[in-house]
Amino acid sequence: MSAAYSSNLNKIPFLLLAAALSWAMDGNAAVQMGDAQNLDELYKQVAASPIRTDDDRRVDAERKPVEFLQFADVHPGMLVLDVATGRGYTTQLLALAVGQGGTVWAQADRPRSELIQRLADHPQPNIIPVVQPYDDPVPGDAPRLDLITIVLNYHDIAYMSVDRVRMNQRLFNALKSGGHLVVIDHSAKKGQGATVAKTLHRIDEALVQDELQRAGFRLERRGDFLRNASDLREQPFFRMNMPTDSFALRFVKP
Repeated sequence: MSAAYSSNLNKIPFLLLAAALSWAMDGNAAVQMGDAQNLDELYKQVAASPIRTDDDRRVDAERKPVEFLQFADVHPGMLVLDVATGRGYTTQLLALAVGQGGTVWAQADRPRSELIQRLADHPQPNIIPVVQPYDDPVPGDAPRLDLITIVLNYHDIAYMSVDRVRMNQRLFNALKSGGHLVVIDHSAKKGQGATVAKTLHRIDEALVQDELQRAGFRLERRGDFLRNASDLREQPFFRMNMPTDSFALRFVKP
């Protein structure tokens, strides 16, 4: 993965990028643990970082990065695993928020060219790409984690040949006591479980909650910042002209 860190800094003015990276990787010295006002300012600066792509900004209105970071309660210095990193949208937000004192492992079941390109364009040494199966998504050399995220991908995992019981137990074991797991996904209708996971790319919130509680997690909080009451939950997100109704669940390891 060393090729992912090759430098390509021509896309934005060097001084602006250097200043942004210096701030982001310092984690904002003014931010103290538990200081909500300073954390909110950090999250706003993360979302405004010039190293984020134009594609990221186009979907920000639907993904709500500041609200996501607030809900996940991300702090500088955290150790984080982003499961199913995809093109790295969430991974990069997390890495900017945890700063140089933190680390984000970006897990995928195969190398992701979008993530490799993202890191080639703007290297972030605190992002570690990891190729691991979803059944065993935690790198063996990772220390105990503060936070794990699965954003808009639990439904994909649900229709793959993945042992979710094993996956969820691995995630539980990987966290510190008091650590959090945040799952966000497109809502299916109540009672549909994972039956529409492949066709509609949705999953029943109740199923996700049940599976994770069986692994030992305790549901700590629900978030409504991605809710959309106008979504009838009958179409996949890529066929819609408005955001899906999406649930956000934050679990804690007791």
